[in-house]
Amino acid sequence: MNHGVVLTKFLRRLPCQNCIVRYFEDEFCSTADKKKGLVLGAYDGCHEGEYRLTAAGEKYDVELGGRISSLLKQSGIQLGETVIYNNLGAEFYAVAVSALGQEGLGYNEIECLEECKENIRIASAVGAKALQEQHGLPIVMVEGFTNPEAAAEGAILSVWRYQEQKTNVARKVVEPVLELYDDPDRESWDRGMVKGGAQNVARYLEESPANIMTPSKFAKSAIDILCPCGVSVEVKDREWIMEKNMCAFLAMARGSYEAPLMLEMSYCGGSEDDKPVVLIGKGITFDSGGLCLKPCEGMAEFRADMAGGAVVIGVLKALAILGIPLNVTGLVPLCENMPGGMAMKPGDIVYGWEGKTIKIENTDKEGPVILADILGFSTTFKPCLVITIGTLSRATRAALGTSTSAVFATSDVVWREMARAGAETGDRVWRLPMWKHYANKILKRTDVDVCNVGLGIGGDPCLAATFLLEFAPAVDFMHVDNTGTGMEASEMAPPYLRPGYMTGRPTRTIVQFLNQMACPQDKSVC
Repeated sequence: MNHGVVLTKFLRRLPCQNCIVRYFEDEFCSTADKKKGLVLGAYDGCHEGEYRLTAAGEKYDVELGGRISSLLKQSGIQLGETVIYNNLGAEFYAVAVSALGQEGLGYNEIECLEECKENIRIASAVGAKALQEQHGLPIVMVEGFTNPEAAAEGAILSVWRYQEQKTNVARKVVEPVLELYDDPDRESWDRGMVKGGAQNVARYLEESPANIMTPSKFAKSAIDILCPCGVSVEVKDREWIMEKNMCAFLAMARGSYEAPLMLEMSYCGGSEDDKPVVLIGKGITFDSGGLCLKPCEGMAEFRADMAGGAVVIGVLKALAILGIPLNVTGLVPLCENMPGGMAMKPGDIVYGWEGKTIKIENTDKEGPVILADILGFSTTFKPCLVITIGTLSRATRAALGTSTSAVFATSDVVWREMARAGAETGDRVWRLPMWKHYANKILKRTDVDVCNVGLGIGGDPCLAATFLLEFAPAVDFMHVDNTGTGMEASEMAPPYLRPGYMTGRPTRTIVQFLNQMACPQDKSVC
């Protein structure tokens, strides 16, 4: 055994999918202070069992006399795995070497994914998470892996925890300070930290228990999160909602003791003459289904039925910190959908924006009804584009699973940019139709203008989007349904997300999309 190294090797699965950590203890050097860890990367070699360290890895390996490359040949790793070497040198207590897979990967047309960037997120995530969970190191340095933005995203997403309700500080997992190692592109790293941090903001809002993250608490959180960044936040109360004749919104909120609120947020990054993009996020802080009650099993997950609103908050924070040259208005209607004595009943008819009648056949399909009034109100801002985001149909999850958000767009140009953004961020989107076929299913009623349940069988995600289109302004419109992606992460989620916990998706994709929209000639946005 070279260099006087004594190896202790064992295999352990982290509490996340496809994430394997191998440990090697090096007794040759034990002077390292247990404060700092390092994440490096290695590509697959030309032959099985061969690996090539990244430039930063090779440089550090030379400093150690080739000990990392020597040990790596013995341990072996593949994509989704990391190997930890303890006490290799005086500067770092532990060094995690993560697999990057094949070198030179690019855009995969079948996967609709920039594979190199996603592999970097995975490698950064498994390394940072392993150093956090197994050693509790307060500082973790991460190399840039040729794309510091992706490395930062993977790292900051992987070490985030929801621990606000833990009263015993000693039991809290240390969230390490993340720093860039041996890479001059600090700007790219900082951009990734902002985007990943914005997604973590959405995760925090979604993960909070419904008895704590009530409409009023959500509104206060929005103020605390956005105002320090220069985003203006106005909270509209029930009286204001009544003055604006948002009768559909008020009707769906009647079953709860919690009063409905409406958030109006403004980020002014463009010129005064530029028309804004309006982001509308569904803000149901708990969805019981109303009188059409959901099954008890799984109901707790619907504390995150305001995932659309949480994404809007995260997006606005990222835009403000990054200084994106764009005007954006965020609107989030906040309420609970509960089966109280004043709750909507199946068969009720309410008046939507501009007096359009809506029949409520299913109180558990409240999302489109609430957003209808907000879409109508958005015309007052004279927008150039309106985007709605929300968990509107569980059929979206049934159809697409948790891999991609569903997108409905009236403009091919808007769709192509959104698809490009999803490929860049690894948080992908897939287009579904809003054909007249679906409009006819909700419009061809003899007693009302529109119904929240369609005639015939199936197509619920398309029906919900088409319902929204009936109330949308006469400008480009896009709806993002994140029912499958925006709530609890599945066991198949990438290693930078934690199964069973909220995801905050697709925050980074929408930030990227708006960045591309604001800077169409600037390739650095990717």
